[in-house]
Amino acid sequence: MEFIKTKTILSKVKYGNQWYGIDYNMNLYRGCSHGCIYCDSRSDCYQVANFDTVRGKENALEILEQELAKKKQKGVVAIGAMSDTYNPKEQDYQITRGALMLLKKYGFGVSIDTKSDLLLRDMDILEELSIANDVIVKFTITTPHDELSKVIEPHVCPSSARFAAVKALNKNGIFAGIMMNPVLPFITDSEDDIRHLVQLAKQNSAKFVLSYMGVTLRENQREYYYQKLDENFKGLKEKYMYQYGNRYSCAPVDSRKLYNVFKEACHEHGLLYRMSDIIKAYKRPAQVEEQLTLDSWFVE
Repeated sequence: MEFIKTKTILSKVKYGNQWYGIDYNMNLYRGCSHGCIYCDSRSDCYQVANFDTVRGKENALEILEQELAKKKQKGVVAIGAMSDTYNPKEQDYQITRGALMLLKKYGFGVSIDTKSDLLLRDMDILEELSIANDVIVKFTITTPHDELSKVIEPHVCPSSARFAAVKALNKNGIFAGIMMNPVLPFITDSEDDIRHLVQLAKQNSAKFVLSYMGVTLRENQREYYYQKLDENFKGLKEKYMYQYGNRYSCAPVDSRKLYNVFKEACHEHGLLYRMSDIIKAYKRPAQVEEQLTLDSWFVE
C-alpha cells in the first residue's frame, strides 16, 4: 500500500449536534475500494485522486497520539466519514485498530461509519472503550436485498452480513444501528423495501435507523454514477437526467410520503430515527447538556 504524507489526523468539528454528537473527525486512509456507485467522496471537491485506490497516511498513529495527548477537551472522534476505515488493507495494517487503542488510552469516545464486517475483529477494544466512553457504530445499509447490494456496492460484504454485524455488536453491548443512506431514486425507494429494511433492522437488534431519503450528485461523481446506471440499469440514466438535471440533492419523487412510511415503520418496531434521540440514547447523561436539533429536509 502506498503511504502519503500528512501533518495532522485529528480535526475539530462544529457540526457535531447535527451529526451524531461528534467532537472530532479523522480519516486514517485516503480513498476507498468498496466501489459504491453513489459515493459522494468521489466528487472533485474532495480532491482525492484515484479514489478507488486505498492509501495510508504516513506515521498516522504517531501523529494521532501526539494530537490526542495535547487535547484538553475530550469527546467523540468520528472515523470513516470520507473513506471507510475498514477497507481490505486494514486487515493487514491494522491502523484503525491501533487508533481505537489510542482513543481508549487517552479517554476519547468513538463514532464509526462503515459497510464492512471487518469491524467485528475489533469488538474487544470497542467493548473496553464503551465502559468509560461514548461509542456508536453505524452500518450503512441501502437495501434489504443482497443481490442488489452487490450491484450498487460491489466490493464490500452484502447487506445480510452487515445486519448480522449490527446484531453481534448490540449483543455485546455496543450501541449500533443503521444508516439507510442514500436512498436511490427508482432503485432502492420502494415502500416495501423501506419497510422490509426497517423490519430487518429490528430483527437484528439495531437501536436506530437514520435516513435522509435521497442521494447527492455533483461534478464527476454524477458522471460516474450515470456510467454505472448505464451498465446495470438500462434506461435509468435518462430518467435521472429528465427528473433532476444538474441538481445536487436528488430525492425520490414521493420522498415525503416515503419518509412517512419510514417513520411509521420505525414507530412500529420501536426504533429511533431522529438524530437528537439517537445522540441522547448513546451518550452518557452528563454529555447531553441540552436538547439537540437536526437540520433536516423534513419538518416533523
